[in-house]
Amino acid sequence: MTALVTGSAGGIGSAIVAKLRVEGFEVKELDLVSGFDVTDPAAWEHIGSVDLACLNAGVLTGAADIAGLTDEQYRRALGVNVDGVVFGVRRLDRVMPKGSTIVVTASLAGLVGVPDDTIYGLTKHAVVGFVRSVAPQLAEREIRIQAVCPGWADTALTTDEFRQDLVAKGHRLLQPFDVAEGIWAAYKSEGTGEAWVVQPGREPLLYEFKGVPGPR
Repeated sequence: MTALVTGSAGGIGSAIVAKLRVEGFEVKELDLVSGFDVTDPAAWEHIGSVDLACLNAGVLTGAADIAGLTDEQYRRALGVNVDGVVFGVRRLDRVMPKGSTIVVTASLAGLVGVPDDTIYGLTKHAVVGFVRSVAPQLAEREIRIQAVCPGWADTALTTDEFRQDLVAKGHRLLQPFDVAEGIWAAYKSEGTGEAWVVQPGREPLLYEFKGVPGPR
């Protein structure tokens, strides 16, 4: 079995790679530090078929105040968090075999408001919506896609100041291996277009979206 992981050099990415190798996968690691830019559509054209793709690359903006957000911060977050998923799914849909799976690392920020980083919240809501929306057409070609929505994790993206603020507010931080287990749970499930929540002290949980009122 073969797999790829984007953002593989980060804390969560490294944990996903380790988990998949333990489970017997041959893993291709893709990360900016090793020369792969998820925001570059041309780079994706060199990616071939795998049985499992974990689209994990993601960044924070570092801007809590929307008035102070720079164009560069905004474009980088959109590029990595949204373009990196869309370009990846577009390419993988063309090359993955029937029965394969794509798992996207979204965030709890894709299900709730995130006042501390509004653009990060925007991008992760976009990712969850994209996964839910694209799932039916991928299913026609027997490819599943899932989103995993972890809470804040203790990684290099979490600054000391932000980490201390979270702890002061009573939040527990996930460890990277917790998120890797959530990725695995989403992969092993039989569903598609789902969101799996990963929170400290809990097993990965399938999120139930509330329906909207229908027409009268």
